[in-house]
Amino acid sequence: MAAMPPAIPTTALAADTRSLDALRLKSGADPKAAARDAAKAFEALFTQELMKSMRASTMASGMLDNEGSKLGTELLDSQLATRMAGMPGGLSDVIARQLERQMGLNPGPIPSTASANPVAAPLTPAGKAPPPVRIPQTAAAAFVQHHTEAARAVQEKTGIPAEFMISQAALETGWGRKEIRHADGSPSNNLFGIKAGPQWKGPVAEVWTTEYVNGRPQRVKAAFRAYSSFEESFADYARLMKDSPRYAGVMARRTDAVGFAEGLQKAGYATDPEYARKLTGVINTTLRLQRAMA
Repeated sequence: MAAMPPAIPTTALAADTRSLDALRLKSGADPKAAARDAAKAFEALFTQELMKSMRASTMASGMLDNEGSKLGTELLDSQLATRMAGMPGGLSDVIARQLERQMGLNPGPIPSTASANPVAAPLTPAGKAPPPVRIPQTAAAAFVQHHTEAARAVQEKTGIPAEFMISQAALETGWGRKEIRHADGSPSNNLFGIKAGPQWKGPVAEVWTTEYVNGRPQRVKAAFRAYSSFEESFADYARLMKDSPRYAGVMARRTDAVGFAEGLQKAGYATDPEYARKLTGVINTTLRLQRAMA
């Protein structure tokens, strides 16, 4: 495993523009940490300029003013700005969220719905246009468009809304960014994270994954089913939902987003204790994207 780049000081961008190279390096290894570092640095810059402007408008020039005192004041402002940057609820939190969206690390804000069934609930007030699709929502919208046809084919066989299945595939693969791959890097086309149990006779892909044991995440190596196409992955998912008694409760609530997600978690589809909440949120995001693309 490649070594992680060194941490970037909060004042790095303010003090030395050459640190941008280090920030770019870190963004490749740990994008979220790089976004937070950049956000803190920009907040420090903004705060320092704000303090400089305030001093200029409120403090009159005196006999004791000289280059040394000005330098000392600037260093003091820089130190104060540095200590203030990154505080909870500060400007850096807003900047970091925006950077994460632009870097494709967050599919964007999830809209609230008035009904427990988001399929029937309007996501925007009547008469108002849905919010525009922005980056990284553009990438998420492409994921939705790419899998809509296969999902609708499965919907006709199972009655599970295509939006729910697309959303589950998005959650399992990180909107297509974290698909399961073979050791040689070739795709497994496994969109739903279905593991290869003893009854599976097809090809497999063995990868390291995170499982929750007693609520604690652990890294384990597991074998997952591999398919020749995404359509085959959707078809196998349909068979699993229809034929396995384990998911009878899921099928009974397949028209309700919250019930569908909770049913999957109750049936043990995933070990993540937050799986139902996360899936419900992704379903709402998918519905919003579809409305924006309509």
